[in-house]
Amino acid sequence: MLLLLTGCNSLPDSGPTEAQVNHAQRNPQKNTIGYGIVQVTPELVSLLAGEAPPALSSLDTNNAPTTRTNNDTVGPGDVLQIAIYEIGSALFSPSSAAMTASSASGTNTQPSPSTAASLPLLSVDGSGDVDVPFAGLIHVTGMTTDQLAETIQARLKKKSQSPQVLVRIASDIANSVMVYGGVQRPSRIPLTPNRERILDVIALAGGEERPSGDERQPQTDEDYVVRLIRNGRIAEMPLKAIENDPAQNILMQPGDRVQLTFQPRTFTVFGASEHVTQMHFRTPTLTMAEAISRVGGPVDARADPNAVYLFRFENTDVLRRLGLPVDANAPTSPVVYQLDMMNPSNYFLAQKFFMQDRDLIYIANSSSNKFYKFFGLISTIIAPGITAAWIAK
Repeated sequence: MLLLLTGCNSLPDSGPTEAQVNHAQRNPQKNTIGYGIVQVTPELVSLLAGEAPPALSSLDTNNAPTTRTNNDTVGPGDVLQIAIYEIGSALFSPSSAAMTASSASGTNTQPSPSTAASLPLLSVDGSGDVDVPFAGLIHVTGMTTDQLAETIQARLKKKSQSPQVLVRIASDIANSVMVYGGVQRPSRIPLTPNRERILDVIALAGGEERPSGDERQPQTDEDYVVRLIRNGRIAEMPLKAIENDPAQNILMQPGDRVQLTFQPRTFTVFGASEHVTQMHFRTPTLTMAEAISRVGGPVDARADPNAVYLFRFENTDVLRRLGLPVDANAPTSPVVYQLDMMNPSNYFLAQKFFMQDRDLIYIANSSSNKFYKFFGLISTIIAPGITAAWIAK
């Protein structure tokens, strides 16, 4: 009997049994990362279903601008187009001298028409100043185009007859956002007084760039992650989550940086299943029941159906609500969820337990598997001898 047990323990195996998993979790020398084992229950499924991913709207709530921006102000780096209309003796018209001479000689009896002059494009320097001929140096940061036009006009009134000024931002740098990554046209997107939102600027950049790949692995909006960088703070969400929740389609602010990244979601399966593999979700959502069925489920000959484990780095807030010890400074902590597939009611729970990217499913080996494996090995060894003896007889 001792030889039999020794032989069973020396056989290779694909992974631990339920008893070995539980023992390793309680052993501090083996459980060096401090994971806990949690049974899949209706309460757990409800708790996980109520958890929302980090929201982009948090950047608006906790870091709202002190003043509402209408995206129509001038700032450093902008290029301005200024047009000046004058009557009579004009400062900026090339024909003003000829008109003055003609008027003095009396040859021109018609009233002087208005003249228009477009100044060369003027750039706003890093200090927010622009130098306008005959108007001098003007600090323009924070001004609207109408306010800047009024300022220039006021400075020209003593030098020109009834000047009228129009200002347009030819190249808007101050009121713009950068959109890059997995979009068709990475570029700087100027913001307008219409106040674009994050989905608007992604669309203006051409939308997500669909990489050519395996047709069996279709790309969905859930496989794209939107990262927003604002004033040194970062938030990211799946593109689909923003599309489904209007509150996350937040207004853009000048200086925002938006990155779109293609991150195909996968899960991995180990242990006593038909296939040990890594698989893509291929659908917008995936439940634990669907994931297990895709790999053929537990193998009858060697699996322990009441010990199906899901390994995950879970949000620490969730684990804290489950009563597990967590590191307060860590955003995520390891946890193992156990599903007992011998309980028929748990099949309903498996249909509501949603998989996350990089989840790992392990189907434990049955404790009796080693005995049957050892018995099969002995049968393989002695079967040829029995057959030869029967033939010789």
